[in-house]
Amino acid sequence: MVMWMTQKTTPRVWLITGTSSGLGRALTQAALDDGDRVVATARSTDRIDDLRRQFPDRAITVALDVTDRDQAREAIDAAIDAFGRIDVLVNNAGYGVLGAVEELTDDELHRQFETNLFGALNVTRAALPQLRHQRSGHIVQLSSLSATVANPGEGAYVASKAALEGVSESLAKELAPLGIRLTIVQPGPFRTDFAGRSLEKADPIDDYAETVGAARELLAQLDGNQPNDPARGAAAIIQATKADDPPLHLVLGEDAIDAVRAALDERHEELDAWAAVGSATAF
Repeated sequence: MVMWMTQKTTPRVWLITGTSSGLGRALTQAALDDGDRVVATARSTDRIDDLRRQFPDRAITVALDVTDRDQAREAIDAAIDAFGRIDVLVNNAGYGVLGAVEELTDDELHRQFETNLFGALNVTRAALPQLRHQRSGHIVQLSSLSATVANPGEGAYVASKAALEGVSESLAKELAPLGIRLTIVQPGPFRTDFAGRSLEKADPIDDYAETVGAARELLAQLDGNQPNDPARGAAAIIQATKADDPPLHLVLGEDAIDAVRAALDERHEELDAWAAVGSATAF
């Protein structure tokens, strides 16, 4: 049974990365509309300073490139200086690179991990001393449906998000005795810039036209036509952070839920089909 905590005695303090657009922007707006306080971060504050002007007593903006460990620590310090604590940390900053594994350059592959994995870890690790001191807090890691349901051309993105999920599952068990919660969010396709201007593309190799080439065409058609609303996704995340027993995994979007369920069913079937072979390994 899911139990909800519907009342709050004091406004919560959020620190959210990647708030200039998409789910990050929607979540920032939703938290502020909910009466909470927000430290909104982005690589450049130009596109988020309107939040500070609209909510001068409850919002501050901080420049943060999550790949910069010093900036991550400075953002945490700014949150504590402004509001005295951090109740919800959301690692939303990230992007995707589309390309077959062979098509990717070393730089494209490394930068994908530096942002999506190590960037999230930079901010998380910078926040942990404060969260441990409080003996409270909730970390929200924005992953992706693709971490469970991988498609051609998503190898680098999938790997970065799957790695983030793995380390976060371990971290959740480390933090549970300290009163700190963690939720991994797996969004399906939301109507954001992710499949458009935010998506990087590797130089194509003709032999991958039927697989990765088809994925490129599909994403181009999907851009601007995604079925899910960022505002409703933000509301779902806020609801999860208010739960007395929040989920470790939260899948967003009916299409994503169906896809994850199908992938898990397929995994169970394969496990059963090969159990006799896999279990015949003991001395």
